[in-house]
Amino acid sequence: MRRRWTTAVAVSVAGLLALSACGGGDGQEAGGGLKAHKKVEVFSWWTGPGEADGLKAMRKIFAKQNPEFEFFDAAVAGGSGDAARALLSSKLQANQPPDTFQGHAGAELQGYIKSGKLEPVNFLYDELKLKEVFPQQLIDQITVEGQVYSVPVNIHRSNVLWFNPSVLRRAGVDGAPKTVEEFVTDLAKVKKSGKIPLSIGSEWTLVHLFESVLLGSLGTDAYNALWTTGADWSNATVTKALENFKTILSYAGTPQADWQPAAKQVADGKAAFNIMGDWAYSYLHNAPPGGLGKESHKDFDWAASPGTDGTFMWLSDSFTLPKGTPNRDGAIAWLKMAASEEGQDAFNPLKGSIPARKDADRSLYEDYLSWSLEQWSGSKLAGSIQHGVVADDEWRAAITEAVGLFQRDKDVAKFQRALVAAADDSGQ
Repeated sequence: MRRRWTTAVAVSVAGLLALSACGGGDGQEAGGGLKAHKKVEVFSWWTGPGEADGLKAMRKIFAKQNPEFEFFDAAVAGGSGDAARALLSSKLQANQPPDTFQGHAGAELQGYIKSGKLEPVNFLYDELKLKEVFPQQLIDQITVEGQVYSVPVNIHRSNVLWFNPSVLRRAGVDGAPKTVEEFVTDLAKVKKSGKIPLSIGSEWTLVHLFESVLLGSLGTDAYNALWTTGADWSNATVTKALENFKTILSYAGTPQADWQPAAKQVADGKAAFNIMGDWAYSYLHNAPPGGLGKESHKDFDWAASPGTDGTFMWLSDSFTLPKGTPNRDGAIAWLKMAASEEGQDAFNPLKGSIPARKDADRSLYEDYLSWSLEQWSGSKLAGSIQHGVVADDEWRAAITEAVGLFQRDKDVAKFQRALVAAADDSGQ
């Protein structure tokens, strides 16, 4: 099954690469004449509800500030950006980079940096004084040997438990579970009530679930230690975390096509719980057609995923400056807008994330987003696996494969051996 999925992705990438090559961007009309505007190809995976709205808001600001450029949306659909990253890799290998592309801050960008595909953007940080407005821990994550390679647009939280209050009440569950053990007990109660205890989506959402269970089982310090040199993935505490993951998976419903339909099961009262990043908020809360238009604290509610209260498992979307970009000036113009207070305040309330800047307008961030801002400033930090903070693409791919196999065979010992091998192969 894994092999069929990989083949399908490869076929899709080949088709998308052919289409993108036809997209142009050199400022030429078909007949050879010059266009009025030079295209700026912005590559992302922001195609779903909320994120597409946020991108549209940034696009309007960019057009107003840069009338000489024409925005070209090269977004590729697919949860968490897996399909987009596969296509991006093909484009970069073929020396056909977009003008700028979205990437998660942290380890995810390391491969591009090591292969010489990215240009440092320290000059922008100096010109725009970004080191004064971005949190230091974020700058540290995107700095390699003194060089900064991306401009972060936002901060997302990965470890969020979304739940339906009415479904919990009918099952006799009094609020969100605070520990992994309470979570398992509550899942059993929901199952007896006839509802889906835990909704899940496609393969990547299981890795997303896994990282929260791992953090909730180990605690922040032990979780963070797994990503340091010489980390021991074979110890008994990791084994217990994997057993917890197995138990929790046993209460999962039928996998949905992606994260949105899984979240919708909670909002519609078909399922009790879903663990997903805070981009789910914009989908659940925003009015149609961009969202479901559900009422928070009634149709859905949230808490830190079980066992992780006080820890913010974070990720950050950022944009880069590829070497050899066809329109370097246009790419820099996009990066400047994405880094600005205006750009981030237009994007993040719609995306369901908080700004990377410390000086953003806090009055724009209400409900869940207000809570998230408070949590970000007062919590311990842990990096996401699935979303590129702690593991580079090769390591993450190995973990994803191990999780996929575990979903089918439920063999904890085999799963742990695969995780140990993945860590060893990563060079940690």
